[in-house]
Amino acid sequence: MVHDSTDDPDDRARKAPRTAASDAPPDFDPATATADDEDDSRLPDILEESGTVGEEPLATGHEAIERAVRLAPTSPGVYRMLSANADVLYVGKAKNVKKRLSSYARQSAPLPARILRMIAATVTVEIVSTNTETEALLLEANLIKQLRPRFNVQLRDDKSFPYILISGDHWAPQILKHRGAQSRPGRYFGPFASAGAVNRTITALQRAFLIRSCTDSFFESRTRPCLLYQIRRCAGPCTREIDFGGYTTLVREASDFLSGKSHAVKQELAGEMEKAAGELEFERAALYRDRLAALSAIQSQQGINPRTVEEADVFAVHQEGGFFCVEVFFFRTGQNWGNRAYFPRAEKSFTPEEVLGSFLAQFYDDKPPPKVILLSHEIEESELLANALAIKAGHKVEVLTPKRGEKKELVAHALTNAREALGRKLADTATQSRLLDAMATTLNLPHPPKRIEVYDNSHIQGTNAVGAMIVAGPDGFVKNQYRKFNIKSEGITPGDDFAMMREVLERRFKRLINPPEDGAKAKDDDFPQWPDLVIIDGGRGQLNAVREIFTNLGLTQVSLMSVAKGPDRDAGRETLFMPEREAIKLEPRDPVLYFIQRLRDEAHRFVIGSHRKLRKKDIREAGLQEIPGIGPSRKRALLHHFGTLKEIERASIADLGKVPGVSAESARRIFDYFHPQPG
Repeated sequence: MVHDSTDDPDDRARKAPRTAASDAPPDFDPATATADDEDDSRLPDILEESGTVGEEPLATGHEAIERAVRLAPTSPGVYRMLSANADVLYVGKAKNVKKRLSSYARQSAPLPARILRMIAATVTVEIVSTNTETEALLLEANLIKQLRPRFNVQLRDDKSFPYILISGDHWAPQILKHRGAQSRPGRYFGPFASAGAVNRTITALQRAFLIRSCTDSFFESRTRPCLLYQIRRCAGPCTREIDFGGYTTLVREASDFLSGKSHAVKQELAGEMEKAAGELEFERAALYRDRLAALSAIQSQQGINPRTVEEADVFAVHQEGGFFCVEVFFFRTGQNWGNRAYFPRAEKSFTPEEVLGSFLAQFYDDKPPPKVILLSHEIEESELLANALAIKAGHKVEVLTPKRGEKKELVAHALTNAREALGRKLADTATQSRLLDAMATTLNLPHPPKRIEVYDNSHIQGTNAVGAMIVAGPDGFVKNQYRKFNIKSEGITPGDDFAMMREVLERRFKRLINPPEDGAKAKDDDFPQWPDLVIIDGGRGQLNAVREIFTNLGLTQVSLMSVAKGPDRDAGRETLFMPEREAIKLEPRDPVLYFIQRLRDEAHRFVIGSHRKLRKKDIREAGLQEIPGIGPSRKRALLHHFGTLKEIERASIADLGKVPGVSAESARRIFDYFHPQPG
């Protein structure tokens, strides 16, 4: 889907002035910078349906619903069933709220065990009236995503989708990846299923159309073409290697290709190649040949591309082992823009049709729907959903379950992917479960850990100190639970790792011991918030220090372990320490040791990344003033030579030494300042 944004560039410039010190990496919008993690959806916990419902709580629930029926309207609306501690159990909608609630209140009605347990837990019902059933559907989807009721189907791991943006606020438009609000002027193409799909497409488009990906501030500071020009991924408009008319043509061709006119663009390039060859300008003909090859590469990476479907989202649901997988394919401008697997949280008593219907309403709660939605299963309220999405999108939306033809083939392809994705996830989960079982046996833990937290610190001579926590569980790393801690205590001696670890752990566990009064729920309430095992980097000394912290906090239910590096820091020769136990040495090829190494290395990677971001921000805010021996004169010389602080940061020692007034020793000092080795 293509979107145009026409905000006044001057207004944007006034709102967010750009500076050389705030350059963002190429092909990425700094205003919407987020983590580019690929989909790391976890399988939800299976909601157990075993156990009978007692007559007394069931009678109490019926009584609460009967009270609500007496006051319920006969018009459309949304109702919420609440438990004794005010947790929302279920959110539902109805064309006639009074009639729907009456069906729950009838004690003789045969209802599934899931519904009976919901009724038994209900103590009150809240109702919101709406003007139409369509409004009720949209409100219900919004409330389910916001409140995460236990007895509803829940869409999990709902990340925003990336788009490709060709900017419209500069004479030489930039191509970049964009997430979030589409407020910057330009043309938006998407959604794409993942950041990786966008990155691959942008790289190929740069080869095909030579559009710049650098930021405006980087563009304006150039006095000579950058490396992308040398490797033929940019036309070099910054130094006028191409004129305005020529660059405008390249941008138009790229927009046409992303808008679905790929055949016409390829024909035009083929004609130019033949013309250049006929005029014996073989170098220019080779350039057109390379551009055609890049376009073919884009389409070959896209796999299946429909012949008759211009714009559609394809959904297929597969159920196995008590879990559900919904596979989504995005087709725009006749091209396949990727797919993503979701694993919604739902009791296994739900049918695939029920899961898919609830999933769709939540999926499009914050996304623009396409003109056609193709489904693997017929849902009960397809017409109502189509009307709701049409109102939301401002154009007609069809919700179809195709029976034949190419659309049926697309759905079948999505269903195959859903089946395979769920199979892979179940296999990965089984492998992870075996590792956790083996870890519990090896470390003599009371039970296999469901939540493991690993802590690490990073600093350079005590500056920019940061601590980090990574989390792992039965489905691997749980990245939405990662946390970083900027060290705040002023009394800490620079480089005191023990004191930094104390601050991190106290901040982490005091929040668990004394949760916020607002009672805000965790982002993922399917996953335990208390760790079963805490791992730190270090030997017996670090272990005893952390044990003392835990004792002061009154933590006795959390197992603790430290990992000491082997001689010469060799992987595979680590020693494990646990309280009141002898040191543990595992065989180098032991799967449990390998798993612990992965946990430690992930914590180290995350904390180093957090430290570098903090230091880079600090460096850019401080400029060059903090480098010993670099005064105003040398600073002016460096900025005059390189243009921006980012270019100085990127420069090699040899390039720095070419600046007038900068000696070899000063060049080394500057280079070391921007490229330190964290401790």
